Amino acid sequence: MALSKKIIECVPNFSEGRDMQKINSIVDAVKSVKEVMLLDVDPGEATNRTVVTFVGEPDAVCEAAFRAVAQAARVIDMREHHGAHPRMGATDVLPLIPVSGMTLEECAELSRRLAERIANELKVPCYSYEAAAFKPERRNLAVCRKGEYEGLAERVNNPAEAPDFGARPWDEELAKTGATAVGARDFLIAVNYNLNTTSTRRANAIAFDVREKGRPMREGGKLTGKPLKDENGKTIMQPGTLKGTKAIGWFIDEYGIAQVSMNITNINVTPLHKAFDEVCRAAAARGVRVTGTEIVGLVPKRVLIEAGTYFLEKQERSVGIPEEDIIKIAIKSMSLDDLKPFNPREKVIEYLLEDATPVKRLADLTVKEFVEETSRESPAPGGGTIAATMGALGAALGAMVANLSAHKRGWDDRWQEFSVKAEEGQKLMNKLMHLIDEDTDAFNEIMAAFGLPKGTDEEKAARKEAIQTATRHAAEVPLETVKCSYEVFDLCRAMAQEGNPASVSDAGVGALAARAAVRGAALNVRINAASLADKTVAEALINEATDYEEKAERMEQEILAIVNDKIDA
Repeated sequence: MALSKKIIECVPNFSEGRDMQKINSIVDAVKSVKEVMLLDVDPGEATNRTVVTFVGEPDAVCEAAFRAVAQAARVIDMREHHGAHPRMGATDVLPLIPVSGMTLEECAELSRRLAERIANELKVPCYSYEAAAFKPERRNLAVCRKGEYEGLAERVNNPAEAPDFGARPWDEELAKTGATAVGARDFLIAVNYNLNTTSTRRANAIAFDVREKGRPMREGGKLTGKPLKDENGKTIMQPGTLKGTKAIGWFIDEYGIAQVSMNITNINVTPLHKAFDEVCRAAAARGVRVTGTEIVGLVPKRVLIEAGTYFLEKQERSVGIPEEDIIKIAIKSMSLDDLKPFNPREKVIEYLLEDATPVKRLADLTVKEFVEETSRESPAPGGGTIAATMGALGAALGAMVANLSAHKRGWDDRWQEFSVKAEEGQKLMNKLMHLIDEDTDAFNEIMAAFGLPKGTDEEKAARKEAIQTATRHAAEVPLETVKCSYEVFDLCRAMAQEGNPASVSDAGVGALAARAAVRGAALNVRINAASLADKTVAEALINEATDYEEKAERMEQEILAIVNDKIDA
């Protein structure tokens, strides 16, 4: 799998759903940050509210959110707002949601910093809610929004009710903007499970079996019995089997089938594949079959990776395969293409971001294109990039032997052992594929530094510092290639010793590739470190690379001895 990029989603709700000129001006504020991708704009006339969804890297998303809040404060006057939905400000709620490479806790901290900036720079008071809440009761949005806009005048300067950031006396400016709830929550997946029935009643029964809320308990345990009440007169519920889910059954005219429609509000507690299996079980218990799954909207890549991995492990198959293959297993296992084609490039957030800002990376070229690009008169890609490529190929060969061993007839009880090794190979391969481009990028940084102006003493000093910084980075990148390629030896040795005997030569070639990668990258460490003015740093970098070179030579010889013994046996 590719290295995980930090990506978050933001879903602010603005208190304007009718005036498209105002709505578009807020959306334009989001789009003014080029690094974010706008996914959806959903205005509602009855609610007089618009939900905007966008994604990107954390800093860019927070900047886009700030600009949108600023614009909403300019164009929306809460003194004139009326709508069916609860609200307390021009920007009513602003949640940050982890998509990739970020935890919920990190998003919570990010949201607090954003709330503080909004309060300080825009003078809009902010409540921190859900995962970002400072007070347990404020995890509940309804507590933060108690009394809505009309109740704010009494709350904003009351110590017990005041916002977490920006508390101040009520004035005309505050009357116009209201307050905002800024927080962090988990990603929500909207999903429908297709059933081989037209019965909404059956679909509802399945939904009630699995949803967290469950169904009302009834007298005598009969469906026709009266709902049981507790001492406070509240209906007693029999919880369903899936925590963090909401679900109902309905009939879809377009498809002519009933579905269980579900929102998964906590994918860490109930991942998509677990919900799928449980809905299948509950449906089968009622004589119904799930024929497929329909994902509404977009999902983070990890949702499909986790699902594909889960189903591969159920088959006792290796999970150390490329992510594209894992996603294919997820699609087929849950029949995501039951009603219409399912294209991951159109449904996975990370892929949409990649395709929206396409960058031609060396690792994306065909073998022919890569070789020809290397042969051209430009100095990059050069030896450091080729060293990383050799390391990636060594890791790929180790993973290949592991996968062949996991699927070898008669070795069924060892599939998990080899699956773990194949996963290690995939991780190393992807790290090294990342380094293929990073090495060339590091060289280009040096060239850019040399191109800086040098007309004044200040410019000369800045240029000299930039050259040294870029040169150090250009030595550190191949050192990372050295370290990562050295890890390939452990994999290849294990596969030479324990793997499929018919593939032992492949493990040997993997070791040879790893040795070439270590030695080649070490050469690049030395040549770049030699240009560093700080000789202490240069010597440390060179010594570390040399140490790995010596260890790599011993590992290569050890592995080739194992390989030759097995071939000659």
